[in-house]
Amino acid sequence: MDYKYLLKKFSLLVFALLLTNALLAQTTTVVSGTVNDASTKKPLSYVTVVFAGSSIGANTDSHGKFNISTTQTFDHIKISFVGYKDAVLPIVAGQTQVVNVRLFPQAQQLSTVTIKAGKKPKYRNKGNPAVELIRQVIDHKPQNRPTAYDYVQYKEYDKMVFSFANVSSTLSDKKFFHKYKFIIDNRDSTSVPGKSLLPVYLDEKLEDVYYRKSPSKTKTNILAQKKVDFGAAVDAEGVSQYFKHMYADIDIYQNSIFLMTNNFLSPIAASGPTFYKYFITDTLVIDGKKVVELSFTPRNTTDLLFMGKIYITLDGNYAVQKARLYANKNINLNFVKDLNVDLTFEKNPDGRYHLSKNSMIADFGFNKNKDGGLYGTRTVTFSDYKVNAPLPDSVYAGNEVTELDNSSTRTDQYWTQNRLDTLTTAESKVYKNTDSLRNMPSFKRLTDIATILLAGYKGFGWFEVGPANTFYSFNPVEGLRLRLGGRTTPELSTRYYFETYAAYGFKDEKWKYFLSATYSLNDKSIYKFPQNYIRASYQKDVTIPGEDLQFVQEDNFLLSFKRGNNDKYLYNDFYRLNYVHEFDSHFSYNLTFTNRTQSPAGSLSFLTEQNGNTTNIQDLTTSEANLQFRYAPGEQFYQGKIYRIPIPNAFPVYELDFTQGFKDVLNSSYSYQKLHLQIDKRFYNSQFGFADVRVEAAHIFGQVPYPLLNIFRANQTYAYDLYSYNLMNFLEFVGDHYESINIDQHFQGFFFNKIPLLKKLKWREVASFKGIWGGLSDQNNPALHSNLYQYPLYPDGRPITYALGSTPYIEASVGIENIFKFVRVDFVRRFTYLDNPDVAKYGVRVLVQFDF
Repeated sequence: MDYKYLLKKFSLLVFALLLTNALLAQTTTVVSGTVNDASTKKPLSYVTVVFAGSSIGANTDSHGKFNISTTQTFDHIKISFVGYKDAVLPIVAGQTQVVNVRLFPQAQQLSTVTIKAGKKPKYRNKGNPAVELIRQVIDHKPQNRPTAYDYVQYKEYDKMVFSFANVSSTLSDKKFFHKYKFIIDNRDSTSVPGKSLLPVYLDEKLEDVYYRKSPSKTKTNILAQKKVDFGAAVDAEGVSQYFKHMYADIDIYQNSIFLMTNNFLSPIAASGPTFYKYFITDTLVIDGKKVVELSFTPRNTTDLLFMGKIYITLDGNYAVQKARLYANKNINLNFVKDLNVDLTFEKNPDGRYHLSKNSMIADFGFNKNKDGGLYGTRTVTFSDYKVNAPLPDSVYAGNEVTELDNSSTRTDQYWTQNRLDTLTTAESKVYKNTDSLRNMPSFKRLTDIATILLAGYKGFGWFEVGPANTFYSFNPVEGLRLRLGGRTTPELSTRYYFETYAAYGFKDEKWKYFLSATYSLNDKSIYKFPQNYIRASYQKDVTIPGEDLQFVQEDNFLLSFKRGNNDKYLYNDFYRLNYVHEFDSHFSYNLTFTNRTQSPAGSLSFLTEQNGNTTNIQDLTTSEANLQFRYAPGEQFYQGKIYRIPIPNAFPVYELDFTQGFKDVLNSSYSYQKLHLQIDKRFYNSQFGFADVRVEAAHIFGQVPYPLLNIFRANQTYAYDLYSYNLMNFLEFVGDHYESINIDQHFQGFFFNKIPLLKKLKWREVASFKGIWGGLSDQNNPALHSNLYQYPLYPDGRPITYALGSTPYIEASVGIENIFKFVRVDFVRRFTYLDNPDVAKYGVRVLVQFDF
């Protein structure tokens, strides 16, 4: 017998067995299926399915489907859901299998108890150990937030992906879409159970973040950033900012969580026990520490609340170790079919926890019962977390956000080595596919059409024409008005910009013009924060007295329709030079010099009465300097290439203006001073929505004719104006001092959601109050001074213009918003000065707006 041969064979057999075991150890176990209610047979969403004894798993989607996998060896899965009995089912390790699950309501477990008691015990906070636990979490919130440390630093990777869901695999076979086959066939059917995703948008950012408590400063250095580029017609930066606002950073320790432009009450908010029900559903051991699984559901399923689970440590910190938040399907949220958030925390050296991963997923669609739509995810991953490690002051110096010079030109190799998360195969092809798409003529034509329809501009490289809604309008002075204008884009320069238009009125047969030139004094676009630019402009146009003529008068066609008599206009010649400087602290100042000539138009006249003789003044010229201070802490913007729009938040915005009029400077006729203060603030009122509040005060020092007084903002259009008086006539009230308050309360459907019919319509309640107190001093009263311009009169001699007396002007409205998801309709009531001629006591006003 050849022992060497047998030994060789035995060695090969042992090696084969070891290799087989190794291969089996690496074999993937895949379990998919559907979870249904055992009684109703309906699928259950957001059910937790994990491999028993682990935290490896997933949640069911909106159709009750799940798909989980692991390379570890498990022989059971556990299915759990609030209000249902847990199920533990056997599986076969190392195989792909389908397991369909039926969950039985918790009440069935207690059916004998239910019969004996007569009814299910009522939920109470008192004596509920889950509520006692959540109160401990609330009490310990300050110590568990990152701001509890003197210093914090970490690296942050932010990935946002938007995909079309369940696009037909045969779509690329159709003639129209055949040219886009390389895009349509890039689908991912494995990442999300029950969905085929076609990624079309990808945005990545890698940052170093440094926080210091005293003096307070957060410094962010952008190391790398990359996003898809659809070409000049699509404002990728603006799109990115809007998406980031929808998927805002989530801090579960705050009382409110801002998501999809709405405020959801956090399950660990101070008032959480008033609005949530809590249940202790499990006790787990994670990383050798005991953790309580706490489930929560809304008391009222129509309120903006979450449902889900949080995992609380029992180490004395009562910190959140993990959280899964789901939006209830009954809430009044536009275009969102599913919304969920997963938060994962890791332990710091001192035993407390920091957020290590934040995943937000939203399934968008116009019809919540259809599978198609847009599927968006944002995943934020944190690493290299260090606490209480002091750094030199130079680290925190400079702007709050700093972009490294090469941040947007990082190589693919850099991203592969430094990306803190992974890209799926389909996601990794998005950049290349978008580059190919951008150069296709058919796609360029499509984006041009979309830009005109949505933004109102048509681009021609470095110049774009628009906005389209101002091309045609009409008014009593000009009759038919045609206008054509446009502006330069960053393709010409990021340092200087030009804007212009020309308009012609066929009734008055006059041309109107506008031209501005702006130069940025820093390395940023004039539209980017912080601004630092100088601008010169000239404008010759027609306006209604009391309207604040800015750089461009938006003569929107829809605003041409007005109620009542409104034929009193002004021709204006503006020469303006201004300098704007913003600071990293969000403090800014704006210094402006203006020379303005006003001439009456339509039936308006500038008349004085001296020695019984009436004198008709042809024009009024003023030269003035204005210094405005503005402070907007925490302000953020929807930032685009050639625009920026402030994003409302809970921080107040302060503005203080001082204006000095110079007599005998460039033909100016008057010397005066104006002081104006304005404060804007949004108040979030938990489940009662939010209120936008503006308070103002102003005072004029010196004697001036009524065109230079405060002409209170009136509105005779049929559109609802948030900051004008919608039942006040143009030129109805003037004054040299006033105080005002404007409250616009949005209840977000808090009451309507409890009424079955209105709940189905998804309407939301809104109410407003506007009041202005003011008056006119004797020195500016034309009845006492014949050299002042007389107030305008109706043809029959009745007065048009008044000064407020001791009674304020007050109007209020109640309304419905979210009609057809875009329309707001207000019923407005005027309460004072009802005897003035031609006033409307009631009115219906409409506003078109978009919101989630």
